[in-house]
Amino acid sequence: MALLSLSKVESYIENFKVLKGVSFSVQQGETVGIIGPNGSGKTTLFNAVSGFVPISSGKITFKGNNISSLSPYKRAKLGIGRVFQNFGIFKQMTVLDNMLIAIEARQRGLHKVFPWLSQNKKNKELALNYLAKVGLEDRAKETAASLSGGQLRLLELIRTLAFGAELFLLDEPTAGVSPKMKKDIAELITDICNQGRTIIIIEHDLAFIEEFCERVIVLNVGQVVLDDTPQVVRSHPLLKEIYFGKENQIKGEERNEQ
Repeated sequence: MALLSLSKVESYIENFKVLKGVSFSVQQGETVGIIGPNGSGKTTLFNAVSGFVPISSGKITFKGNNISSLSPYKRAKLGIGRVFQNFGIFKQMTVLDNMLIAIEARQRGLHKVFPWLSQNKKNKELALNYLAKVGLEDRAKETAASLSGGQLRLLELIRTLAFGAELFLLDEPTAGVSPKMKKDIAELITDICNQGRTIIIIEHDLAFIEEFCERVIVLNVGQVVLDDTPQVVRSHPLLKEIYFGKENQIKGEERNEQ
């Protein structure tokens, strides 16, 4: 049984149909890349899976359960972890409190966490251990707003892990970060993969996708148009057509023949 399955999923943003009959399945432990030009529906796909936008038709199942109408929080409790492109961190809170929210929400339910955190010693130690994995233990008492963009991504990834996610939805995890931070993020993603977690990554960097993913799904105008290994997708003529247009592709082929 697939961990995640989408069947003929359609979704609208206002009156515009963004997802048009999207179907695919992801197995436990798989690493899958999602690529496609801007406006192809990649982020809307993640929003639909994580519950932040409704679907108008079709079905989404996770671990055999139909989650199509569940709230984002209920989906998160089932094990779907969303790591946002623009961060889902509470920047006014300390780095430690951001970790404690994830840990205690997993233990007791989010409605019992706010507005006070229990701050018990065991959870603090656990939070600091997680922060040590990404080199942020010394920043624990500082506000999250003081962190760099790359450090915020590391914090969100490790916080999602602490919450107990089984499926990670990573929306451009290395966008706009320094080369060093990109390496640190890659190492953390590798560690998550090695723990047997399932990862779906949206990325414009195909080399990054090829490093981690055994499979690549290509979206174009809200539809799955390719679903294969990174090597097959990279060399597929349809990929060039999607990104550069059929006319440019033909011109390139003519030049190669000369």
